[in-house]
Amino acid sequence: MSTLTIEGWFKGEGDRRSTPVGDIHFDIQGVNHRKLEQAEEHLQQSHESEAMVDVDMDSLNLVLPEGYGPLSDCRLRVYLSDDERGQFHLVGHRASDGSLIYTNAVLIAQLS
Repeated sequence: MSTLTIEGWFKGEGDRRSTPVGDIHFDIQGVNHRKLEQAEEHLQQSHESEAMVDVDMDSLNLVLPEGYGPLSDCRLRVYLSDDERGQFHLVGHRASDGSLIYTNAVLIAQLS
């Protein structure tokens, strides 16, 4: 299991730029980890630009900064860097107003 603490961002309706919100904590384990690896392999073979991976919210153990949760949806966006290595970041929308909440990216290969 990998427990991640990643800088999070907020982008409200009509905002031109995202605002940092602090650290977002979550776990990547088991099924979610396999889904990330499968998405990376699919992108390497298909040459598609990105893939969205649904996550098992029960195992994610998501902790958002105060005032930014809960999320109405949560997925992992997977894409390839210039050197064809898979990266992902968490993407969701705040339930109260639909504002975008997301994290910085992490290399899939860095997960244990």
